[in-house]
Amino acid sequence: MQPRGKIVVASQHYPPDPSTTAAIMAEIACRIAGDHEVVVLSGSSGALPASQTGPGKPRIVAVKNRMTGKAALVRRGASELLFAVRTFLALTRELRRGDVVLTVTAPFMLPYAVAAAAKLKGARSALIMHDLFPDVLVMAGLLKPGSIVTMTMRAANSLMFRALNAVVTIGRDAERPLLSYSGMTRNKIRFIPNWATLAAAPRPVTADNPFRTALSADFVVGLSGNLGFTHDPEIVFEAARLLRAEPGIHFLLSGWGIGFERLKQLQTEANLPNVSFVGRVEDAELEAFLTAANLWIIPYRKDVAGVSVPSRFYNLLAVGRPVVLVSEPEAEAALTVVENGLGWVVTPGRADQLAEAIRAASCSDGVPIAERAVKAAAKFDRVTAMNAYAALIDELLRNPELAEQR
Repeated sequence: MQPRGKIVVASQHYPPDPSTTAAIMAEIACRIAGDHEVVVLSGSSGALPASQTGPGKPRIVAVKNRMTGKAALVRRGASELLFAVRTFLALTRELRRGDVVLTVTAPFMLPYAVAAAAKLKGARSALIMHDLFPDVLVMAGLLKPGSIVTMTMRAANSLMFRALNAVVTIGRDAERPLLSYSGMTRNKIRFIPNWATLAAAPRPVTADNPFRTALSADFVVGLSGNLGFTHDPEIVFEAARLLRAEPGIHFLLSGWGIGFERLKQLQTEANLPNVSFVGRVEDAELEAFLTAANLWIIPYRKDVAGVSVPSRFYNLLAVGRPVVLVSEPEAEAALTVVENGLGWVVTPGRADQLAEAIRAASCSDGVPIAERAVKAAAKFDRVTAMNAYAALIDELLRNPELAEQR
C-alpha cells in the first residue's frame, strides 16, 4: 500500500518549454505520477505533449510567469521574484500536512519560497540543486564574495537548508560547498546524477551528416547548448584563433545564452575562417548534430567545482564522442572524464592548453575513447535516475522527520 500524501512539483521550466530543466522535471513528475498523485506548479504556458497528458499523468497548475532574457538582469530578477511569490501562494493552497514538494534551483529564489511554504503547511520538501547560489554569481564575477548581498544570500541558504528535508545533488563535488552551510547535514544529501536522453551506442562520423556537408575540415570541434554565467566563451574563441592556420580543424558552434552572443560578437569582429555557427538545434536534430563533431568542448570558468554540472555531458558520451572539459579537476564532469578515460581536462582560462588538447585529439585514435564513452553513458541512464527519485519520494512520505531519523 502506497503512503498517503500527494507530490507537488514546483518548476518555472516545464514542457512545452524546450529547456533541459523542463525535460528533467517532466520526466521526474511523470515517473512519480505512476505511483502517487502529482500536481505540477508550472511557470511555462502552452499545450503539453500528448505523452504527458491523460490518466496517470500529473495535474498541471499554471503559475503566471514572465520570462525575460538572461542579459536583462534587473527585469529578470524582478520577474523571478514575482514568480517565487506566486508559487509560494499557490503552494499554500495546494499543500496539506504529509505532502511532499519537489523543486529545482531555477530560478534561484524559488527554493526559498518552496521551503517556507512546506514548513508553514507541515509538508516535506526536497530540492534538486543544479546550481548553487550565490556561488554561481560570485564565480561569474557578478557578486563580490564578501558583499552584503552575498552574505545575505548565504544566511538565507542556511535557513533554507535547515528547513529542507533532502537536497539532491547531480555532482559529487557539490557535497563540500553544501556542508559549509550551518543548516546542511550530510544525511540530507542524495547524489542522483542526470542522465543521457539519447540511447548509448557508438555513432560513426559520416561525410553525409547534414551539419558537416558545408565543412571541408576532417576534424570538427563542437560546442552546443546554453552558455550562461558559469561558462567562458572567450577561451573557445581564443583556441579557435590559435588554430586558425590548421585547415583540418574546424569549430562548429550552436546554442543560446549570453555566452553565445559574445561568441557571435567576437566572430563578427575577427571573421575566423575555421568557425561556423548554426541555429539552435531542435530535439529532432540533436542526435545528428552531436554526431557531426569529432570532439566536444564544455568550457567553464574557474571555481566551477561544486557549483554547476553540465547536463549536456551525458548525451555527448552516449553518442561516443570524447570531450575537452575546461574546469578544475575535482569537478564532477572532470572526475568522470579522468576516471573513465573520456578525453581531456583543461585549466580554466588557458586557451593555449585548450588548443593543444584539440590538436592532440585530432591526431589520436577516437575509437577506444568512443567505446569507453558509450560504456560510461550506460551508467547514467534514465531508469536508474527515475527509480532513485521515486525511492526518495517514498522515503519522504514515510518519514515525517527524515533528517532526524537518518
